[in-house]
Amino acid sequence: MAYKVAVVGATGNVGREILRTMAEREFPAGETVALASERSVGVELSYGEEETLNVGNLAEYDFTGTDIVLSSPGAAVSAKFTPKAAAAGAVVVDNTSQYRMHPDVPLVIPEVNPEAIAGFRKRGIIANPNCSTIQMVMALKPLHDLAPIKRVVVATYQSTSGAGKEAMDELFEQTRGVYVNESFHKFRNKFTKQIAFNVIPHIDDFMDDGATREEWKMVAETRKILDPDIQVTATCVRVPVFIGHAEAVNVEFATAVSEDEARAALRAAPGISVVDRRADEGYVTPAECAGEDAVYVSRIRKDPTVKNGLNLWVVADNLRKGAALNTVQIAEELIRSYMRRAA
Repeated sequence: MAYKVAVVGATGNVGREILRTMAEREFPAGETVALASERSVGVELSYGEEETLNVGNLAEYDFTGTDIVLSSPGAAVSAKFTPKAAAAGAVVVDNTSQYRMHPDVPLVIPEVNPEAIAGFRKRGIIANPNCSTIQMVMALKPLHDLAPIKRVVVATYQSTSGAGKEAMDELFEQTRGVYVNESFHKFRNKFTKQIAFNVIPHIDDFMDDGATREEWKMVAETRKILDPDIQVTATCVRVPVFIGHAEAVNVEFATAVSEDEARAALRAAPGISVVDRRADEGYVTPAECAGEDAVYVSRIRKDPTVKNGLNLWVVADNLRKGAALNTVQIAEELIRSYMRRAA
């Protein structure tokens, strides 16, 4: 059966990717509505090879009769419109930070904790995790099934697309400016420091303990999704890359896990691709993962400085599996397990 689906924030990087992903996966939508702010009303968006959607005004939209809402408009907008959509009877898969840590809202990665989707009945909302959390937990899950994970130390290398189209434009303009001898200050809106030919150890706001909110998200979300007993510490860094996040992940287990055991478990895990050869080009970089659905794991090796430690290099397209694909997969599992209608 076909469902009526509304995509909120449809003109943003993630919204466009959601529409692309729905079309590619032949999502069972009988009607798809694209919604955004008033300034985007009338914009035409491609949906598949032949269909075009005209963007409607989110502020004026009546969600009555809508089955599923795939929402990625930013936390403040989500706070206003996600409850409105849920109250009208839709199930909202929310890709913002607004509801992730709410105790009555499931936080879901379908390959990791699909059973949590059942919690949508409490508020009509399912939260999509942070992009950097998704790819890390995807890699941790099969390893945690091998042996309990005690501690994770992660450093991220996050692309500018994670901060939106304006951030990508800023990287482009600053890079161009370097070559024509223009000041980078002329093109600085999204980042606190120069992003071209630089790295910035600052994503989201600083908290009282010195961590940023992005780092806090990785800690809190990993524990909510995978295991509350896992200790996580993160340093999140913005790098001059357009698409694709990378992570250097150090894992300490309660019992020994060999490199071969880890590779075998990761290769068997859904959504994971292991590319791990100890040779030139025997690993995956962000440039190579752009446009791909998989989470790639490379550089699997023992950490000799701690008992039962392994190091991993984890790369994924943050707009695909880190956002749009995971959102659509949640909706697919929601339909398959909880909403399927009789023909």
